[in-house]
This record gives sequence, structure tokens and C-alpha cells, in this order.
Amino acid sequence: MPNTIGILSPGDMGHTVGTVLRQNGLRVITCLHGRSQRTRQLAEKAGIVDVPTYPQLATEADLILSIMVPAQAMSAAKTVADALQQTDTTLTYSDCNAIAPQTVRKLGEVITSAGGTFVDASIIGPPPRTPGATRFYASGPQLETFSELNRYGLDVRPLGDAIGLASAIKMCYASLTKGLTALCTELLTAAALLGVSDALTAEFQLSQAALFERMEKGLPSMPPKARRWIGEMEEISATFEHVGLTPNILTGAADMYRFVGETHLAELPPEARDQFPTLAELIAIFAEHIDGK
Repeated sequence: MPNTIGILSPGDMGHTVGTVLRQNGLRVITCLHGRSQRTRQLAEKAGIVDVPTYPQLATEADLILSIMVPAQAMSAAKTVADALQQTDTTLTYSDCNAIAPQTVRKLGEVITSAGGTFVDASIIGPPPRTPGATRFYASGPQLETFSELNRYGLDVRPLGDAIGLASAIKMCYASLTKGLTALCTELLTAAALLGVSDALTAEFQLSQAALFERMEKGLPSMPPKARRWIGEMEEISATFEHVGLTPNILTGAADMYRFVGETHLAELPPEARDQFPTLAELIAIFAEHIDGK
């Protein structure tokens, strides 16, 4: 049974997970060496204890959850593996990032070769502020410690013994949700540039009402996350290519998030909801950005 959970890193998702675990009786720690001021503030807000070194994190934690952007996942695992070797301790390390199954298998080998236990995990849903909104899928031969989090406020759903299954479901799921968001962003911007926005909106409201409502609710909050989603789309592309399918659909989605990341809207923090534009304002900004190139 875990007593202390380490979280790398307590950003928007990570600090919310930490809050839930703390509220359900667990001690939650992190190492903020090299992290941003915003991450430090989120950790403090969540009551997550900052320990000064990674060896101390590895010594005190029973389970470490890696929750960060895909590009940082491997370096975080290597840092913890080094700490495991320095301290000659054992712990369970769970990678919860949006990375390809073939990537997560390599990452798992880094941890297990250093003496740790590895769990492949993925998060589907928003930061778990509302019970029932977020699922933590998990796979691997030793899920016991991670599965215990079901008793501490998280919805953990085991998928089997194979490393890669949890990452695979995330890749397939996010290809729909974030891939569709990228497609909607592109087509609405194209409609504005082609002069048919009003007519297209009317048609969507007539024949695609549920989808258009999703656009109105979801797209305005996307820009602050766009830069993080570039790597996720690239990981999905690599996943699909690995099984013999085209990678091009999701590399195109990555291109759209790269485009959004060039605009000033990408600088907004995710919590600045009062500063988000309406859908019409959002698309006007994107069209203006294209015109200005």
C-alpha cells in the first residue's frame, strides 16, 4: 500500500492529481529542480512537498507518476533511474504521458534496468477535478501499487500485463479528440479566409449541431495547450506508422498546433479562462495571423 506519491511534474494535470491524492490521505512530493515559477506555484497550491534532490524523491516515494509533455518523458525516466542506482532503493515508476507504445517500452527498460518496477499508464479526460471525469488506464506485469490508487480518489482501469497497452489506448483516443480539434481549427480558419464563415456556421448549426456546439465550447480553450499537443500528435503519428498505417493525418494535426502556438493566444495560461476568446474571435485571430505571414 503506497504512503507517499512522487509527481513529476505538478503542472496543470499533475498538481490536480496530487490534490486528489492528498485529499484522500496520501503524502505527495515532487522535485522542482529546474521547473518554472508557475509549476512551483501550482505545487504549493496543491500542498505538494518539494524535496531538494531526485535521490531523496526516489528514497521517499513508493510510487512516482510521470505527468509531463512527451518530449520530457525519457529524460525524466533517466533522471529517476540514475537516482535509483545512487540510492540502491526500489520503487514503482509509472509513465502517464502521451507517448507511443514502442517509446514507452524503451522507457520501461530504463527503469527496470535500474532496479525499479515500471507501469505503463495513460490519462484520458481532463484534470480530475470532478469525480468520474478522468480515467487512468494501466498495463504491465506488476500493477499492484498503481492499482491501489483506486482507493485514493483515482479511477484506475487495468488493461493487462503488456507494457504498451495503456499508451496505445491513449494514442488512439487522442487521435480522435485532439485530431478532430485540429481539423476543426483548420477548416474554420479556411472558411474565414475563403469568405464563407457565416454560411458554413449556419449549415453546421442545421446539420451538425452537436459537433458545432463542441467547437464553440472546446476550441477557445485550446491555444494554451497547443504547444504541448504538438509532441503528442507526433507520438500518435509514430504509433500509427509503427503498425503500418499512414502517419500523415496526425503530422498534419501537429502542424496545426504548431501554427496555433505561433499566436499570442498560446501565451495564456490554461487557468486564464476569462481571457479566452469566443469561437468567432478565435478564428478571426487565426485568419489574421495567416494574412500577416
